[in-house]
Amino acid sequence: MTVDDTNSDDGADPSSGQSVHSTPHHEVDHTAEPTDDPLAIRLEALILGADRRYTPFQAARTAGVSMDLASRFWRAMGFADIGQAKALTEADVLALRRLAGLVEAGLLSEPMAIQVARSTGQTTARLAEWQIDSFLEGLTEPPEAGMTRTEVTYPLIELLLPELQEFLVYVWRRQLAAATGRVVQTGDDEEMVDRRLAVGFADLVGFTRLTRRLEEEELGELVEAFETTSADLVAAHGGRLIKTLGDEVLFAADDAGTAGEIALRLVEAMAQDTTMPALRVGIAFGTVTTRMGDVFGTTVNLASRLTSIAPKDAVLVDGAFAAELIRNGDAPASEAEEAAAAAERARLAEKEGRRPDEAPPLPTYRFGLQPMWQRPVRGLGVVEPWLLARRGKPSS
Repeated sequence: MTVDDTNSDDGADPSSGQSVHSTPHHEVDHTAEPTDDPLAIRLEALILGADRRYTPFQAARTAGVSMDLASRFWRAMGFADIGQAKALTEADVLALRRLAGLVEAGLLSEPMAIQVARSTGQTTARLAEWQIDSFLEGLTEPPEAGMTRTEVTYPLIELLLPELQEFLVYVWRRQLAAATGRVVQTGDDEEMVDRRLAVGFADLVGFTRLTRRLEEEELGELVEAFETTSADLVAAHGGRLIKTLGDEVLFAADDAGTAGEIALRLVEAMAQDTTMPALRVGIAFGTVTTRMGDVFGTTVNLASRLTSIAPKDAVLVDGAFAAELIRNGDAPASEAEEAAAAAERARLAEKEGRRPDEAPPLPTYRFGLQPMWQRPVRGLGVVEPWLLARRGKPSS
């Protein structure tokens, strides 16, 4: 919602230090002027809970915020340029005042406040688009012949709005509680930003060929089924879904065992669905930088590279991930050593006149690891991948 103040009827004073230059928005493709459609205006007032009252300059001045800072907040939230149209409400003034107040109180730095605005704007923009495209669009189809969508939309949103708002706040509080819990359990302050995590990519094999063969609706249903199944499995088994990329999902977990279980569950679930292509998964363990809900760094890049070379219906992991499984007792250090230990156990039992099942039990492991050939990975040097497999039945 960046603006051009040069024609403001409020007469901005250039000496005040307030910016009077319009800055094009970097993401949102909206028209510069707000709509004059009567239904759209009624819906906007219903959703925002207030009528249009302020121009951008008036809103900034009322909030006690410089035009420059207000413009940066609005850009970060993803709002479109509206010139000096009178399109803002009391809620816009209050939001500016709150963000600026957090900066003035020293609770947030100005760059951090911009990040808060940007992350919130990007997340809610995607949610709102999804709700309109996939949810409200279908519900607002006229239920009876002769009714227009216009006649259905307003009362429907009037009913849905308070319920969706309460649900959104509930889910956000739950997610905030979980994220806060993870942070306070971190012993090292530096790990709050640069943390050691298991990061995995799951990728549908041959998706590009599928796009040429399937109709758009079929392709959309396949992607939705893949994303839904992945999100459910990642959440159910203690991981975090970082993002979905159509034919690929990125997930993370605090420990290698959790990530390994998720990866194998994903492969098993896709293999059971005959409509789904094969899946391949790559996981790496190491230091990860987290920003605005996303993850970055060499560990993430390595997981991506491992995914690209993984066999179909298989999970490929790096050496650090394999070492972490072994350290935690989730996998044997060597399959050959374990076999030798089992043979020695049977020999001693026979020597002592006991049945093999009467000897002390060997450790049980959740996973098996098979070393693969070392290979160069672009940008990361030579790596030694390991093939991850399940041992025994999956845990419930």
